[in-house]
Amino acid sequence: MSTKTRSFAYLAAGLCIGLGLGQVRGVYADKQAAVAPPVPWEDAHTFAAVLERIKHDYVEQLDDHALLQAATRGMVSSLDSYSAYLDRDDYDEIKISSAGEYSGVGIEVAMEDEQVVVVTPIEGSPAEKAGIRSGDVIVMIDGIPVNATALNDTIERMRGKEGSTVRIGIERDGAAEPVQFKIKRQRVELHSVKADLSEPGYGYVRISQFSDSTGPELLAALATLRKRNGGALHGLVLDLRDNPGGVLEAAVAVADAFLDKGVIVSAKGRTADSRFQMDATPGDELSGAPLVVLVNGGSASAAEIVAGALKDNHRATLMGRTTFGKGSVQTIVPLTEESALKLTTSLYFTPSGASINHKGIDPDIEIKRAELAPGSPDAELQAALKELKQPTVNRGTALSAAVH
Repeated sequence: MSTKTRSFAYLAAGLCIGLGLGQVRGVYADKQAAVAPPVPWEDAHTFAAVLERIKHDYVEQLDDHALLQAATRGMVSSLDSYSAYLDRDDYDEIKISSAGEYSGVGIEVAMEDEQVVVVTPIEGSPAEKAGIRSGDVIVMIDGIPVNATALNDTIERMRGKEGSTVRIGIERDGAAEPVQFKIKRQRVELHSVKADLSEPGYGYVRISQFSDSTGPELLAALATLRKRNGGALHGLVLDLRDNPGGVLEAAVAVADAFLDKGVIVSAKGRTADSRFQMDATPGDELSGAPLVVLVNGGSASAAEIVAGALKDNHRATLMGRTTFGKGSVQTIVPLTEESALKLTTSLYFTPSGASINHKGIDPDIEIKRAELAPGSPDAELQAALKELKQPTVNRGTALSAAVH
């Protein structure tokens, strides 16, 4: 089947579904701000009095900027667990996560035992080409020791202008001295889609998060699977386990790839921009072949939009465990070039009209952790492949939006 053309009107507010990480889209830049009502005088007086008392009496001297930044952060964080004031570092991370690319060396790192450890070099990145390996410990950047208590600082120092160089010192098992790498920074793409032909006729697609590039990546992955298979697939497993979410429009594009028609998601909020509905367009990349979606407690937000849309439209069987239950939409509103506000503006609803907020989506076929054999190959994937071949759930009648 030829790939269908998709045309989704991006909301002027730039809606995003959180990765924990809500994502950057457009903004309210072209809108005239409404005149806000005055702040109650008594509350303004109290705030000013507290600010002045802290400046005058607190044991350490603090400047006005730090205090007001803290006040802003505290005000926003009091709203809900997803709204946040984003400083320069936070805002940069949001942009990178949304765009799916950045300029740097291409290393995924984590803190382990108070060390900055390489989880993996990104495939095709400058770091991989230079020979950096999983398990390496980063100890120096440009001759300066890393701060083992500030992972973000290490990440920031490895990023930089495309074409510039950075020197990274690595401790490696078997090496008596730190190994030095001089690496030229390049544009690094963060791929969110991985695919494999599990066996002849049956494909597997894993989506780790939803960024601007996820929709096109999925279509390319499906085309590759069809080519490797020598024709149309007999079935597909879509793996959304531990997917924290991401860009709303990317989730809609993924759901639409498997739907011919029907509502994908709707949302309700206080403003006109926060109320919307997105529908599927004609065309199914699998031509109706069976689809099983793997989910668990780490499947959140945009991942739940996809799972809910495919379930409620009777297009897929959900397997695994109840999803996380994040049914809210965040809007990124830039405040300055280096700061922004991530604000919950809507609650979204599955095609059946159900809100999953704090509830999640129950799978059609539950796979309990106790049923998984320790150390065995991916038992959930094997169960999903079996369901594709010998279905136990009737997608046409039994998928009745089991959202609680």
